[in-house]
Amino acid sequence: MNNKSQRQIFAENLKRLIERRKIDQKELARAIGVSDQSVSNWVRGDKYPRIDKVQLIADYFQVNKSDLLEERVSNMIPVAPQTVPVPVLGTIACGEPILAEENVTEYIYESPDQLPSGNLFYLKAKGTSMEPTIPDGSYVLVREQPEVENGAIAAVLVNGDTEATLKRIKRQGDMVILMPDNPNYSPFIITPDNPARIIGQAIQFTQKL
Repeated sequence: MNNKSQRQIFAENLKRLIERRKIDQKELARAIGVSDQSVSNWVRGDKYPRIDKVQLIADYFQVNKSDLLEERVSNMIPVAPQTVPVPVLGTIACGEPILAEENVTEYIYESPDQLPSGNLFYLKAKGTSMEPTIPDGSYVLVREQPEVENGAIAAVLVNGDTEATLKRIKRQGDMVILMPDNPNYSPFIITPDNPARIIGQAIQFTQKL
């Protein structure tokens, strides 16, 4: 007889999604607007979230609520999905579409069931300006989109649209500031003399060994 509680089932499913997407609990907490402790309690099975938070989590991972609320059948043999290539962008060619072949340095092959919807690409983090959130050398999955919410990490074109960088977006009135997470680095204020253009939102990062 199955004696698992709903909290345990939810905890197992949430932990599986977090591990599959290779994110940490703090990133999830920030994305859905809850405390780190709340996510920790859910993952341990100590507490159960309100139904509106369940929906936010499902939307974040782009899964059905049932994927969080229902126990997975353990005696089924998983079938390896076909992989799809996700481009890794290098130097951006002026005037070319972002995902043009001229801008691609390599491809990372991913399982489609682990990817969000939309046009996706990877950027390799260079330097320590976004540490500790994004370590130097990690590959950051980005969904192409022209705007992101305040406080989100975005891929932004700078230096005459030739270099893509990762920074947190901060809006103050009509002013947009590119904020590093590392306090040892200075913010970048977007002005006519210092233009920049958002090309996507950072979703998750991974590292190669």
